[in-house]
Formats: sequence, C-alpha cells, structure tokens
Amino acid sequence: MSDKAIFSLARSKTQKLFNQARRHYGIALPEVEIEFNLRGKSAGVVRFPEAGKPIIRYNSLLLCENRETFLAQTVPHEVAHVVARALFGPLISPHGMEWKSVMHFFGAEGRRCHQYDTSRAMARRLRLFNYRCDCSEHTLTSIRHNRIRTGQIYCCRSCGQPVRFNSTASRRRA
Repeated sequence: MSDKAIFSLARSKTQKLFNQARRHYGIALPEVEIEFNLRGKSAGVVRFPEAGKPIIRYNSLLLCENRETFLAQTVPHEVAHVVARALFGPLISPHGMEWKSVMHFFGAEGRRCHQYDTSRAMARRLRLFNYRCDCSEHTLTSIRHNRIRTGQIYCCRSCGQPVRFNSTASRRRA
C-alpha cells in the first residue's frame, strides 16, 4: 500500500472518530488540520494554537511501519485529546481521567506511550540555551526558549524568580 493511501486511511479514521464523538456527546468539535510531518520518536501530537484550528501531527514513518496498531491506538489517542478538551476545557491533565474516558469510548487503551520500534526514527537534537535567575544558571531546550520568546514565563524552583536569557553564555546541542 502506498504512503498516500495509508495517509488517506489515517485521515479517514480521524474524521470517523470525530463524527462518532459528535454524535455520542452531542457537542460541536473544532475543525482540525491533519499533518504527517512529525519526526522523531513521537507517534503523534496535538497542538492547540491560541488562534486557529487545532493541529494533529502524525509521524508518517511510524504510521507506515505500524499501520494497524497506529490506526487502532495512535489516531484515537490524538483525537481523544481534542474531544476531551472540548468536553472538559483546556485545564485538564493531558492523559488524565477525562482523556481516558474518551479513549474508553473509542474502544482504545488509555496508554500514554506507544510501543513502536523507533530505531529508524530520527531523534531530533535540541539546541540548549543558558538562562539565569537570582540564584543560579539554568539550561533550557530550544522548545522552552521559543516559548519564552513568545511570552511564556518560567520561574526558578528554588528562588521563584523568572529566568532570563543569558546571551553571553555559549549555546550547545542536546
């Protein structure tokens, strides 16, 4: 089966689960964008941007190598995040009881992590950035660094002060 056909199956399964949830829960669910560009060891991820549609990203390599399990477990896993958030609000625990109840409704195991062989998946290497607070230095990944740049605040666990970028320190790779 071609990659395009497998992607079509995943899109179809995603839409089928959304329709099933709409009927069962009687709620309006947001339209989602579906992408097949996730790399690394994660099978899927959902992002909820402040403006715009939620985005479900699937790992195309893991989908192609584990088609049946991916469609039965990973697709419901990601759809359940969107449904649980629509039902219970944005402050729920990502893999908490609300999410697990939606997974149960979908007939899928409420497991947080997959069991796929990821030896062929490229693990991404994150850049590290140095930050300071009032009491010490902190090393943050590019993910947190970018979140800080867009307004999120991270505070030191010891002194409680916000961490600040230390532009004079060297940058490394994880």
